Amino acid sequence: MTIDLCPNCGSDSYIKSGIVNDRQRYKCKSCGYYFTVNKLGKQIDDYYVNKALQLYLEGLTYREIERILGVSHVSVMNWVKKYNIKRPFNVNYHLTYKILSAPELSKYFEDPKKIKGAGVLVTELGDKFMLIQWERFRD
Repeated sequence: MTIDLCPNCGSDSYIKSGIVNDRQRYKCKSCGYYFTVNKLGKQIDDYYVNKALQLYLEGLTYREIERILGVSHVSVMNWVKKYNIKRPFNVNYHLTYKILSAPELSKYFEDPKKIKGAGVLVTELGDKFMLIQWERFRD
């Protein structure tokens, strides 16, 4: 396997720097970062990263996202930090969410009272749909 760029700074200036656990280690000449060619962890599909960040922005907690998508809450937390995601803060709204099949979703929207005075977002989750709804707190 060949490497093209430093994973930290993107520089193409690096040198060999020993072997660790039977893997070649490299050092970037630009930033001093040490790295190896073969990453040990598994790569999570970008679909799940995007969905996790969307759900985070909608107000779900890390553990709720973990239960829905099946990815570690620690991974979600790391993605939020990595992409510097800031959740909007608004205390006037109450967030609820439901996981529905396609027939359940269409039946839900048949009753206009369920969505009156609320914001609704529907996002795909595999063969199901997640309905996220914001309602104003009633004083």
